Amino acid sequence: MNTASKLLSGFALAILAAAGVQAETYDGVTKVTSTQSRAAVRAEGVVAAHSGDRFSDAAGQGVVKMASSVDRASVRSQGFAAAHGANPYAEGYGQGVARVESSVDRASVRLQARAAARGDRLPI
Repeated sequence: MNTASKLLSGFALAILAAAGVQAETYDGVTKVTSTQSRAAVRAEGVVAAHSGDRFSDAAGQGVVKMASSVDRASVRSQGFAAAHGANPYAEGYGQGVARVESSVDRASVRLQARAAARGDRLPI
């Protein structure tokens, strides 16, 4: 009886779910009707493409002239030097060759490294 009631409730839920589902209707491709000619639309597109961004911060200001105290040749030479110089974003840029001073004997470090590679135990 328990199995039969579970099956009946499952069928009832399936029928209710199937009744609640509705398919979307397809109305076909929407036809576009316009009162303007192709030439007028094309002309509006050209004007819109050549005009500035209306949503930018500097919209409507046109070309903004900035005063500079550095001459053009100086800026150009700095740019050329930066482009042909070392990578300023590299690790250790501008530090030169770093010297490490150590009081540890090089031969003892080499001996310890070889022993560690072989798995030998070193006296501490």
